[in-house]
Amino acid sequence: MKKLLALIMTIALICGCFAGCGGAKDDGKYVIGICQIVKHEALDAATKGFKDAIIAEFGEENVTFLEQDAANNPDTCTTIVNDFVSKKVDLILANATPALQAAYNATETIPILGTSVTEYGVALEIENFTGTVGGNVSGTSDLAPLTEQAQMIIDLVPTAKTVGMLYCKAEANSAYQVKVVKEYLENRNITVKDFGFNGSEDVASVSEAAAAACDAIYIPTDNTAASCTETINGAVSPKKVPVIAGEAGICKGCGIATLSISYENLGKTTGEMAVKILKGEADISEMAVQYDNNPVKKYNKTLCDELGITIPAGYEELK
Repeated sequence: MKKLLALIMTIALICGCFAGCGGAKDDGKYVIGICQIVKHEALDAATKGFKDAIIAEFGEENVTFLEQDAANNPDTCTTIVNDFVSKKVDLILANATPALQAAYNATETIPILGTSVTEYGVALEIENFTGTVGGNVSGTSDLAPLTEQAQMIIDLVPTAKTVGMLYCKAEANSAYQVKVVKEYLENRNITVKDFGFNGSEDVASVSEAAAAACDAIYIPTDNTAASCTETINGAVSPKKVPVIAGEAGICKGCGIATLSISYENLGKTTGEMAVKILKGEADISEMAVQYDNNPVKKYNKTLCDELGITIPAGYEELK
């Protein structure tokens, strides 16, 4: 009898531990926490795509979104996700790397889906990352082919001898992208200089330094840069230095061209993953990180015209 009781208690404990890891609810109503590191075009599109996919499946009346903007402060991400955990939300969407890191450290039971995260191995310090995080975490990546972005610099600014890497030093995935692009360019005898800023407060001064020292600038999918494109453009435009951007929102604000994914589609894919988890149709611990395999070359006609840059065939005009 004691052995039977112990077995029942063990099973109950196991079920309790995994209760937060997804599964259909009797009432069909869900509460989803959304932590977005900062508001800008790309992340906003990902959140929209995510919500649209959820609502399309469950109906707007059956889903409550607790949507919070961390104002580009990682510490605020921690406060936000801890609040979600205390409220026992059914799932957390972590939009961008700092939000994912905060959620990852906050709970081991509530399902966490990241989006707009470039490289999960880098973000979560997972050595030899194979594509599946495991545990209660999965999501989607906004990684576009970095070597192709680097080649765009060579193709569009063939006279460039020095290229500046402009990015936020606090964003691990920005540093990862810069590393890959830098290696590609240096292997082709192009001088590369790093221009890392600490936050929005020194974007202008670092951008001005980059424009003064370089023939072209590369900006990865960087959240701080994405929220400061007007400042960056104000710094580089007088020097007529072309910028190649990691995503369309940055390109629209201060770049001449990009090879970018659709963040709205990325968010939709994340939402579809969430639906499967919430309905109990998929085990998040076994869900591989998903990618957008259809990046598109786009160009900013206004800035290209200002700089006298001719865009070859195969590029779409940014709208």
